[in-house]
Amino acid sequence: MARVVVTGGAGFIGSHLCDALMAQGHEVICVDNLYTGSKRNFEAHRQNARFEFIRHDVTQPLMLEADEIYHLACPASPVHYQFNPVKTVKTNVIGTINMLGVAKRVRARLLLASTSEVYGDPLQHPQKEEYWGNVNPIGPRSCYDEGKRIAETLTVNYHLQHRLNTKIIRIFNTYGPRMLFNDGRVVSNFIVQALRGEDITLYGDGTQTRSFCYVSDMVSGIMAAMVKKDFYGPVNLGNPNELSIAELAELVLELTGSGSKLVFRKLPADDPTRRRPDCTLAEQELGWTPKVDLREGLKKTIADFEARLKGGEKCPK
Repeated sequence: MARVVVTGGAGFIGSHLCDALMAQGHEVICVDNLYTGSKRNFEAHRQNARFEFIRHDVTQPLMLEADEIYHLACPASPVHYQFNPVKTVKTNVIGTINMLGVAKRVRARLLLASTSEVYGDPLQHPQKEEYWGNVNPIGPRSCYDEGKRIAETLTVNYHLQHRLNTKIIRIFNTYGPRMLFNDGRVVSNFIVQALRGEDITLYGDGTQTRSFCYVSDMVSGIMAAMVKKDFYGPVNLGNPNELSIAELAELVLELTGSGSKLVFRKLPADDPTRRRPDCTLAEQELGWTPKVDLREGLKKTIADFEARLKGGEKCPK
């Protein structure tokens, strides 16, 4: 079994990844500064000798030994990454340099969790990996979009110059248990508002589209990319089933039984109007396709939100 580092391992996707790695018997080191992560997310592993938590900011140097590094550290929702945009850029650039330096020193495999945001507001639909994107380099989202694009550049050049075994994945919209109540993303927003009986807030006219991948599917794709020999990416990971934001809102209302009403607000700057991955490469190279239906995944996510609210977890206004 491997010694595996997961940066951002206390976060939403990272903690589910830690769960899956622990289930396989690996030794897991979770590295997180707890800006958006939570110790609750790895509570089940606290007493396990194979699990270690290091509270650390990846923009600072880190010395450790590893066979594999899953580099997920960075706030992924606009609410959090725009709160301190300079820090977001530093996390993506300096943090990635630091983790690539660890991988170079110990000759570990490193997987970079990049994002569909590298495509910006795409002019190609659906988005394929060879598409270069349509990103505003000085817009309000650029700290994350361009930060991830630079992280990809660093990763591919460490691979070419230092012959590191690196992987690049591009994560599309992901949802599931452990999402933050206040992360500002559409699934969590709609569920919290519906459970509270508040108005459901849609930005724009509700016709903009997204594709939503359940977190267990995302984790299986991430792990498949890490173990695939002689494949370095980038590769899209997401669910290619596309629906409008208005359709998602109606589905959440149905599944929660909420009487909330839909209200419309102005679309934020540079918010993509369409987003859907072309996952042909992932299916061909990784043998990966998402399995969880949106309705099934939303039921599980809503149940998790309800349980956490009833358990007293704080839900910011």
